[in-house]
Amino acid sequence: MIVTVTPNPSFDRTLHVNSVEIGEVHRASSVTLEAGGKGINVARAIANAGSPARTVFPGGLADSEHFASLLSGIDYLDVLSIDVGRALRVNTTVVETDGRTTKLNESGDTLTDEAQSRLFDATAAAATDASWIAVCGSLPPGAEPDFALRLHEHVGGNAKLAVDASGEPLARIAAAGCDLIKPNHEELEELVGQALPTLGHVVDAATELQRSGIDTVVVSLGGDGALLVNGNDVIHAAAPSNRVENTVGAGDAFLAGFLAGGGSGIHALSEALAWGRAAVSSPSTAFPPATDEDRAAIQISSEIDRAMSLADEGE
Repeated sequence: MIVTVTPNPSFDRTLHVNSVEIGEVHRASSVTLEAGGKGINVARAIANAGSPARTVFPGGLADSEHFASLLSGIDYLDVLSIDVGRALRVNTTVVETDGRTTKLNESGDTLTDEAQSRLFDATAAAATDASWIAVCGSLPPGAEPDFALRLHEHVGGNAKLAVDASGEPLARIAAAGCDLIKPNHEELEELVGQALPTLGHVVDAATELQRSGIDTVVVSLGGDGALLVNGNDVIHAAAPSNRVENTVGAGDAFLAGFLAGGGSGIHALSEALAWGRAAVSSPSTAFPPATDEDRAAIQISSEIDRAMSLADEGE
């Protein structure tokens, strides 16, 4: 069982338009509304692929019932909404015909100390049979940067901790150590405080983090694939795709595939990239499962081209 925790869930509204001109009125050709937030996306992707997942998040007001209803009917997915009396935010994504994506994210309501305590208790109860606890996404106002560490300590047990975060929360995890982190290129640059223009720079930064107390560092590099540093393994993999509909949430699909693939090693990296490749072909964040075609497209290499230039992109 993989348990995800989303401290700041959101309604994800995606609008498709021909193009965006600042200051002008636009009419969307299509609109979707989904239950979102990184941990929600990760759990849904795992369940849609046929593996059990449980997702825990704070909610409580009337809109939480609507939110939970958007996740109903998904086999293998347990949904646990903790009533802490907070409204859910709305994140809006605008996708243009050429694939360019613009996101407008709300901050979310405050998560009080009492609400965090209830969330921690509920996660501990939900994670008794968990192999992994994945704490994903931004923190709402009121949550301290060490949220993931405090939650994992409260849960106890044998479940490993995976964290997909950025900024100060990621820095706290990197300093304290954990089982797995999944920064993207930009987040890794922010974490180490310097530009990482080549694959060699990323290898050095990820290796240093791994040596400092993080068992597995897996870095998603957008169109340049991904890098895995785990034990003595340093592996780069690519996932060429001719169809990119929407890159939003591709990193969530990537993490879901990595955890579902075992959370370590070449197989997990290959699955992560296949799931990410499937995600970018979808117009929404309700990702389709990876196909045999996606898996066949993955190119794995332990021969690191350190001089390879990297595009400046996230996910």
